[in-house]
Amino acid sequence: MLADGFSSRPETASGLAAALPAGAAVALVSDRPAALAAFPGPKTAPGAQDWARSSGKTQLAAALAESLWRSGDVEFLVWIDATSRASVLSGYAAATAAATGRDQGGSCESVAAQLISWLEETSRPWLVVLDDLAGVTNLDGLWPAGPAGRVLVTSADPAAVPGGVRVVPVGPFSVREATGNLNGRLAADPDKRLGAIDLARDLDFEPVALAQASAVIASSPLSCREYRAHFARRREQFAESADPRPPAAAVTWTLSFERAGQLAPGGSAQLLLALAAMLDGPGIPQTVLAAPSAGEFLAGGGDVQVSGERALAALEQAGLLSVDPVTAPPTVRVSPVLQSAVRAAMPEGMPDQAADSAADALLQAWPERELPGWPAPGLRSCAATLRRLTGDLLWQGGCHPLLVRAGDSLDRAGLTGPAVDHWRDLAATGGRLLGGGHPDTMLAGQRLADAYLAAGRPDDAIPWFQWALDNLTHELGSDHPDVIEARRRQGHALVAARQLPAAITVLERAVDQFDQVRGPEQACTLGARDELAGAYLAAGQYPDAITHYRRTLADRERAQGPRHPQTMTTRHGLADSYLAGGRAKEAVAAYKRVVADRERVLGPDHLDTLTARNDLGTAYQKTGHPATAELACEQAWAGFERVLGPRHPDTLRSRAKLAQMYRQLGRYGDARALLRDTVDRLERILPAGDPLIIELRQNLADIGEE
Repeated sequence: MLADGFSSRPETASGLAAALPAGAAVALVSDRPAALAAFPGPKTAPGAQDWARSSGKTQLAAALAESLWRSGDVEFLVWIDATSRASVLSGYAAATAAATGRDQGGSCESVAAQLISWLEETSRPWLVVLDDLAGVTNLDGLWPAGPAGRVLVTSADPAAVPGGVRVVPVGPFSVREATGNLNGRLAADPDKRLGAIDLARDLDFEPVALAQASAVIASSPLSCREYRAHFARRREQFAESADPRPPAAAVTWTLSFERAGQLAPGGSAQLLLALAAMLDGPGIPQTVLAAPSAGEFLAGGGDVQVSGERALAALEQAGLLSVDPVTAPPTVRVSPVLQSAVRAAMPEGMPDQAADSAADALLQAWPERELPGWPAPGLRSCAATLRRLTGDLLWQGGCHPLLVRAGDSLDRAGLTGPAVDHWRDLAATGGRLLGGGHPDTMLAGQRLADAYLAAGRPDDAIPWFQWALDNLTHELGSDHPDVIEARRRQGHALVAARQLPAAITVLERAVDQFDQVRGPEQACTLGARDELAGAYLAAGQYPDAITHYRRTLADRERAQGPRHPQTMTTRHGLADSYLAGGRAKEAVAAYKRVVADRERVLGPDHLDTLTARNDLGTAYQKTGHPATAELACEQAWAGFERVLGPRHPDTLRSRAKLAQMYRQLGRYGDARALLRDTVDRLERILPAGDPLIIELRQNLADIGEE
């Protein structure tokens, strides 16, 4: 959203559109990212701040994006908060969902890879804005490129910009731009403009200082000349203990701070800004600042909560923050440099109080069930910022529930890489502060194991599953249901890591224990039996797999009914075992039942239904029914493409299966073309050594010899 009084900067930032033709990438960076180091001012002054970082880069990027969109030069526009890798991945996933209208499922990393692949190939003109890029590692494997696209980056640090990107420094306004900016913001009362040129010069033409000064002037009886006198006195006070003289914005924010207090007497505005200073400045959901804990903090420890609405309006009037009403809920934006200044100016004890209140407010504003459209990325970014700023503060008396809620959100969003980092940090911190046997440490370790597994890193997960099993066994005894479940989960991880003999040993023990402790028809027992049958299947012990699946299927049909989702899953496993064991006719019968049941219960386009149809096609081919097999596989592929899109890994795996069927039917030309295209697409979204890619490349080589 463009700020009131936005200046297009025709003198100091001209030609941006010309610098960004299709296929190009440009980075807007602060022209003096490290030139203005700290000045040790009094308690009300910031320390170690570089106000030159705030030079209006984001506003210029927003204006250029809007111009390209309105002119029709861009048909697909994505705005990404690039302050962390998690926020980049979340932005890509949201953009993909908005563009396709489909819930992609799977990990955000997979969805991002699909989007990157599409950007490389599409002829539709697109623009990706990566705002406030904090580090080059945030974009590892996520850089958007393509002949039809443009990439626009904003960053406070040129070192954060990837190589090969044209860097455009953005600094202060020119004299004419600064004067025009002031006059425009004060257009409602021309008398207030008196002394505008001199004030602009005193403020060193800094965009942030001008915005803060004009906000105070517009909301008070002051003119530019009168504000200039206040500014000069305040700067002299700071300069007495600072060398060199402080940047203009380091002074103007303190005058804005005082004005906010006048607009909302009682200190609520200052306290609200202190609370906001502990969160993610580029995007704070307003619901956080309106939560009960925020009201208690604004009351200063009193018994009556204080509404933050007046305080928020005062801070916005004084130029210290902005509220974007377009989002739902509205988003509060505060400059990260201002946040740092506010934290440095807080009296002793207040940072901890503000952090505690911010953590509680975040938790209160964060629904356990994240509804579509809810600002979960903003909540996650605020939680990550608070964690970074507070060190071990949120671990007093144990892990603050906010940290668990943030990890849950990462898991649900499919942010597998950031989730691993989050739970690993919690497990390490819990072990250091609370000890390995503390419930909070054990929870973090268990969740880390799950996160590793979800990220496709079972070898890393296994030691943590073993650690959890050992701890639970020590605490509860070997026959406790939680211990047996932990053993089942360890067996699941061993299967994923292809450590099949060990997995079978572990799962056989788990099944026996569940049978004895919980009973043969309990859901946990049946689930463990399915896991064991799956391990037998993976190990090539097909008769054992068939025996266990049959028994479990009979028990599930009796206990849960024939069309219960778990019953259908067990029947699918039995069909897989029949097929792998060379009993294709029995596999066809089982798959047909699975397809029929899933169509009836889940619908024809449910992913489980499509997977079953794909497998049915393979079984038909094994029984010598090529036409029926081809039809089933083509229907499955079409369904995957309709539901997930042409670049989703599951769609491409379905294409690969169809290509292999073409080959078996002697349609070598069709098989070769489809395989080659599928491999090319998979290589853009899967790791180079993925087993499916290796298998399909070998198939291509084999076809070439036929």
